[in-house]
Amino acid sequence: MHTTKLILSAAALLTFSVPAAFAQSASSTTDPKPGEIQQRKENQQDRIAQGVQSGQLTAGETKNLETKEAGLNKEERAMRSEDNGHLTAADRAKLNRQQNRLSNQIHEDKTNANTAHYGDNEVGQRRENQQDRIAQGIKSGQLTPGETAKLENQQQGINKEVSGMRQANGGKLTKADKKAVNQQQNQASRNIYNKKHNAAHRSN
Repeated sequence: MHTTKLILSAAALLTFSVPAAFAQSASSTTDPKPGEIQQRKENQQDRIAQGVQSGQLTAGETKNLETKEAGLNKEERAMRSEDNGHLTAADRAKLNRQQNRLSNQIHEDKTNANTAHYGDNEVGQRRENQQDRIAQGIKSGQLTPGETAKLENQQQGINKEVSGMRQANGGKLTKADKKAVNQQQNQASRNIYNKKHNAAHRSN
């Protein structure tokens, strides 16, 4: 009889513990732990950096993605300011849903037909070098999403100007064109350096 009671008690305990464990598992998918928010942000930035480095992401695509990421960071700071530096479960769930949408956008942009084409020439090589420096800054955390968006906006503008120059000259760049583009990239290069070495970094 004593053995029978022990078996029944164990069975009852298992019956109550299984639903509880299931509920905990289910909630974790919509209510990430506090540390998971920061890790998710870092993972997104690493994916963007890889896309920039590989050429899967154009300057325009990167600018748009980082503008969205900067917006999420701003929203998170506002949430924390309302709760003494903490995020509520509802805050974390909302941020997680927004990061899910951004994750899908990163995937779409990296796998679409748009890619960065630099060409085997001095101007193209300079553009590629700038993107490599930006990618390194994203991955290391030296560049915030907002800073990256501004740098890529500048690169997008230069790229559009180069395309216009080529269209006006049968697909080629004149000596004056190359000089003008090089001057613009010199300014962009200084901007990249300054933003990578200022006090701002990704966790801010």
